[in-house]
Amino acid sequence: MKIAHFSDPHGGGPAEDFMAYFDKRWVGVFNYRFRRKFRHDLSKLARAVEFILDTKPDVAVCTGDLTSAGQPGEFSRVLEIIKPLQQSDIPLIYTPGNHDCYVKRPKCVAAVKNAVEVMSQGKYTFDTMPQKLSYNGVDFLIVNTSAPSNLLCSWGFLTKKNREFIENACMKENQTPKILISHYPMTDDHPWLRIRHRLFGQKKILQLMDEKKLDLVLCGHVHKPYLKTDDQGRGECCAGSVSSNASMVEISCDPDKHVFNYRTIGL
Repeated sequence: MKIAHFSDPHGGGPAEDFMAYFDKRWVGVFNYRFRRKFRHDLSKLARAVEFILDTKPDVAVCTGDLTSAGQPGEFSRVLEIIKPLQQSDIPLIYTPGNHDCYVKRPKCVAAVKNAVEVMSQGKYTFDTMPQKLSYNGVDFLIVNTSAPSNLLCSWGFLTKKNREFIENACMKENQTPKILISHYPMTDDHPWLRIRHRLFGQKKILQLMDEKKLDLVLCGHVHKPYLKTDDQGRGECCAGSVSSNASMVEISCDPDKHVFNYRTIGL
């Protein structure tokens, strides 16, 4: 089977209401205005959508951070670009990023919940994650590792509910390949240097990866793409940011042999 993986478009814009200056949104708005605006080009996301529609993979995966500050207008702009893919017959899997779950303001929470339902083509909702979907002999385990955090941090947490869901799915006797979909990487080469940006609670998941009970993690969050895989392609694939790196990843999977191959697609 073939999987198209992209992440972190980071659509942004101005503050959408005066309350944005009294919560964390002002950090995202400021960051977009003076930094992300010059690094992230949403035309690259449009090219990714065109590529996926042209090549017709078995599954398309987006691992979060559609927005910069989780505002409804930001979601609307990005969802409009993704709309042709969302309305196609290609299954689309999405999990929110920390910038999508930026604050607890009701309209921002409603916006990310709507994005999950739209992006997943109605197959699951924000509140029904974690979720398992199976396509062509591969199980996709979808978890939300993002939630609003304090002003200075963008860390994530793998909750007990998510850990138990992943463990139960990976402990079953069947030999179906398991792919975990998470915004945050499970691995981190410098966890203490990245303590404000890292994931917590993934120790057991790393053990499942070492034991080959969990075949692959598809993630984003880190804007520079990377592969941390063994000779069979098992491990972790970070797509990076589609809008700043102008790239995405095409993954070919042999479900019978649990072998994965990767191709970086320049946009």
